Amino acid sequence: MPNLSQSLRAMGVVGAGGAGFPTEVKAKSQVEYILANGAECEPLLHKDFELMKRYPAEMVSGMARMIQVTSARQGRFCIKEKNKEAVDAVTPHAKAAGIEMTYLGDFYPSGDEYEIVYAATGRLIPAAGIPLNVGCVVNNVETLYNVELAAQGTPVTKKFVSISGAVKRPCSFWAPIGCTFADLLAIAGGPTVPDIGIFVSGMMMGTLTFDLTGIVTKTTCGLIVLPREHSLVQRKSKPKEVMAHIGKSACDQCSYCTEFCPRYLLGYDVQPHKVMRTLGFTLSGKENWSQWGELCCSCGLCTLYACPEDLFPKEACDDAKVTLRTAGMKYVQQHPVRAHPMKEYRRVPQSMLRQRLNVEAYESHTPFVADEPKPARVRILTKQHAGKPATPVVAEGDRIEAGRPIARMNENELGADVHASITGRVARVTAEAIEIEA
Repeated sequence: MPNLSQSLRAMGVVGAGGAGFPTEVKAKSQVEYILANGAECEPLLHKDFELMKRYPAEMVSGMARMIQVTSARQGRFCIKEKNKEAVDAVTPHAKAAGIEMTYLGDFYPSGDEYEIVYAATGRLIPAAGIPLNVGCVVNNVETLYNVELAAQGTPVTKKFVSISGAVKRPCSFWAPIGCTFADLLAIAGGPTVPDIGIFVSGMMMGTLTFDLTGIVTKTTCGLIVLPREHSLVQRKSKPKEVMAHIGKSACDQCSYCTEFCPRYLLGYDVQPHKVMRTLGFTLSGKENWSQWGELCCSCGLCTLYACPEDLFPKEACDDAKVTLRTAGMKYVQQHPVRAHPMKEYRRVPQSMLRQRLNVEAYESHTPFVADEPKPARVRILTKQHAGKPATPVVAEGDRIEAGRPIARMNENELGADVHASITGRVARVTAEAIEIEA
């Protein structure tokens, strides 16, 4: 009988709400706290809320398994207090399992793991560190649901997503991995406007696309559809060179981007306004000033909320990280991490963020619907996780059942196995993806 970490690897369980870090690695840790992240702080995304209402027993059971295998002395379920229906659904199961509830405010980015650890334990992760450095493991609530299924022998073949914004029927539902964005929009009744931009997994930290052939992966949280002429779509569509040119000519060093930075307020040396100075540099000094962007978490609050000039400090920090890596430099924070005394007074409420983004009109529930896409063809990536791609173990022409492994990780490689999401014939196999026709 495989142990839990082996099952998680074989069943393809990875972080469902972020970078797709393989959950088996976390299951091998020895920690004090297992923390469930149910914050879901991206505006207009509500899929975790629906998931917690519908599957609380499975989530808590998966969390209890993680507590047991890591020898954690405490589990804490982190959830926004305002989400009363989800709180009411989870609480009795958590209480029966000896798991405490940690209530979060409705602010952004309450789901950042540094924020989660601080809110639940009062501990501050070392600069450039991970929760494990302070005895914690953080798992998204959908990941914990998948942990429970994996323990029962069920692989990850579907993703729970929400579709919101300019669509006829905002909703949440299960979708087979590898189906297209067009398949998802069809379940939501299609867009309400003819020309759209699509934010994948969030407007703040997600990506903007206009391609309906994009595919669902294990880390896709949902789609937010906005009219193409919307100011947010227009801003995100600008080339990086244009963003830098605007910042070079207009930044007046007001430092609002830094003063509102969540990581800066937690005590980390992230100072986007200093990074913006590098836009005016030609040769010398750029690497020295870029260091203030290395600890940035790319939450986007500086660019999309704090800057009064509508500039792009987050993008400057992203470029700064590349500059530092190219120069072979790694910034090491010299002073201890200590929360800023104004931290609690500079939180950004979700309602104010939605107004600043000009999306308040699209805020609505995304209720669960039983409908699921039934694609004629799926394209399943071999790398949907941190680490290396999985190696295909099927050939073109093979007939396979949903749930069968189609790509496996080699021994001692970081990653997770990949499974067929539909029953059908393998139509194409490459190192990057496997296509299946129903």
